[in-house]
Amino acid sequence: MKLFARAGSTKKKRGKLWRYGWKITLGAAVAAAALGVFIFYGAWAASFDMKKVGEMPERNTVFDVDGKIYSRLAGANRLKVSLNEISPLFIDALLAREDARFYQHPGVDWRGILRALVRDMLSGSAKEGASSITQQLARNSLPLGGRTLSRKLLEAMVALRIEQQFTKQQILELYINRIYFGAGCYGVETASQAYFGKNASKLNLSEAALLAGVIRSPNRFSPLKNPEGAAQQRDAVLDRMVEVKKISAADASQAKLAKVNPHPRRLLQIQENYAMDAVQRDLNLLLTQDQIDNGGMFIYTTLDPPVQDAAQQALETQLGKIERQSNFNHPRKANYQPPENGEDSAMPYLEGAVVAIDNASGGIRALVGGRDYAQSKFNRALPPANRPVGSAFKPFVYTVAFSEGLLPGAAISDDPLQPGEVDGAGNWSPGNSDGTYVGIQPCSYGLIHSRNTMSVRVGQFAGLDAVQKIATTLNLSDKMPHAAAIYIGAFEASLKNLTAAYTIFPNNGVRKQAYLIERIDDQERNPIYRAPHLSAPARDPSADWMTSQLMEEVLTTGTAASARSLGFKLPAAGKTGTTDEYKDAWFVGYTTALTCGIWVGFDQPVTIIPHGYGAALALPVWVQVMNKAAQRYPPQDLQAPVPMQRAAVCAISNHLAATGCQTAGTAYEIDLPADKVPTVACEVHGGSEIYAQRVDDFGRRAVTLPNRLFQSLRKFFGGR
Repeated sequence: MKLFARAGSTKKKRGKLWRYGWKITLGAAVAAAALGVFIFYGAWAASFDMKKVGEMPERNTVFDVDGKIYSRLAGANRLKVSLNEISPLFIDALLAREDARFYQHPGVDWRGILRALVRDMLSGSAKEGASSITQQLARNSLPLGGRTLSRKLLEAMVALRIEQQFTKQQILELYINRIYFGAGCYGVETASQAYFGKNASKLNLSEAALLAGVIRSPNRFSPLKNPEGAAQQRDAVLDRMVEVKKISAADASQAKLAKVNPHPRRLLQIQENYAMDAVQRDLNLLLTQDQIDNGGMFIYTTLDPPVQDAAQQALETQLGKIERQSNFNHPRKANYQPPENGEDSAMPYLEGAVVAIDNASGGIRALVGGRDYAQSKFNRALPPANRPVGSAFKPFVYTVAFSEGLLPGAAISDDPLQPGEVDGAGNWSPGNSDGTYVGIQPCSYGLIHSRNTMSVRVGQFAGLDAVQKIATTLNLSDKMPHAAAIYIGAFEASLKNLTAAYTIFPNNGVRKQAYLIERIDDQERNPIYRAPHLSAPARDPSADWMTSQLMEEVLTTGTAASARSLGFKLPAAGKTGTTDEYKDAWFVGYTTALTCGIWVGFDQPVTIIPHGYGAALALPVWVQVMNKAAQRYPPQDLQAPVPMQRAAVCAISNHLAATGCQTAGTAYEIDLPADKVPTVACEVHGGSEIYAQRVDDFGRRAVTLPNRLFQSLRKFFGGR
């Protein structure tokens, strides 16, 4: 009997063990699973960089040359402020609305989650969320994924990490500056200014409750679009503030009486123009993409808004006038209809570009790359928008020749080029644009009146290698052809690079590197970039001055003499440029203060108008820009960089004139830079050296030979 009793007792014990064992096992399995989930999501949460939580994109602020805000660029439309710069009423409204137990929970409000779960079950819908402010910050700061249970678990674990890394005050400040309030506004300061025209520190109770109320659905309840809906949300927040004992019922009732009547202040938005396009290009070279995207930087540029505005207006005014001419047979901008989807790759109407550079620094004061940035983002002022430069390159040919010993009064033939005359060019023989030829003339005549035949012969004197070298040195082209056609500008360059190259003339042979960004400061106002202010070594100041003197005459008696009738009276120099078939019109000129370049043409090259020279099409833009700029950058008289000396020289040999030269009629007197005065007497005509007196007037212009002297030389050169 005892045996059976023991057996029964054993069975009872086994039954109890079985009855409780599976429950214990199940509990252990659930606990293990929960622990596994905790470990898994904890490890996943640990993979995120907590530094990203404090990083939030702001718009980079762009300043002009005077340190005034010019525009904002990239990043979110956000103005970050500290917690003590925000009205306490808004903080109370925010916590009442979003997370009343913010200071009690460790990042996840388990009590709030349970409460929301019960209410959702009772209502049969998921109307009430339960994310704490810390969870929302995690969701808005880090790429946690979509709206799934897995994402919510990860969000909770990240929130716990955030609470370990940051104080409650820091979390609240980050959240308030990060959240979206609608109408493109991020952060309470931006929203307060946009909706109420005041700083967040000055929000009253009604305004504070309204802003807290729009957070859950900012686009739907924006007071600008839906004032009634915004008022309902405000009132709900006020009731909640009474419930959590942040305000009295009387205060809430009073605040509800206020009308939702926003007084928006127009925040400074991004200026979309060609200058800002150029700034963005430079930023892409100077900074990493993360630095640009995070924003918050202070970008100090060299742009001068009055000059920039004058350039844009002058370009549009002049091109509009050209379009109204009877001989203009192309589509007009006024009749252009932009495509519904996207933009045209090339505009069908007449385009142009302007670049103005400060001679002293190289800072770009104005940059216009077209007529309408909204219609075409293609920036015609910058590479790769390169166009044939034509006669605008000729000054560099002459300055090389002057460096090699040619003098402005040297006798040069303007007669047609003969086949085989140009070294290595075969039968190439370009003519003058007007189809006329005037025989033997002083070298200066070739530049002042832009004679192709004379310029090619001057190029022959300078040498193809030397001319190609100066173009490359001045960064005009990295694909400079090794052909005599470059003497008359048969190669492409950008307006910016051509204008920068011209700065050697007012800068005594020194080329300033053109730049737009002077300095960049980070969010803490620490400088992270400063412009290096690079200059190319001085070339030949004397030769450049001799060329500059001739370009002064271009504006008085040469191809740009119409500048005076257009209203330009200031001391300046410059050169026109026109390409084959009148497809491109240029003018680049300078004062002692500024160098400014203009280009006019079509995106798809075509004749602009018959005989559309640079003087007629581009020069008027330059006149308007430089007259306006002179108010801020007053020019002085152009001065020789070296002492000048008067000398008697021979027009044939370019050496000191001898008595034989005087007899032959080739002797003339000229003021030259002292280092350009020949040191030997003419060996062509012979005789004793002619005495030439020194003069103290450094500013006198080069004296050209009398016309009758050159008439006598025509037979010598085989001219008519």
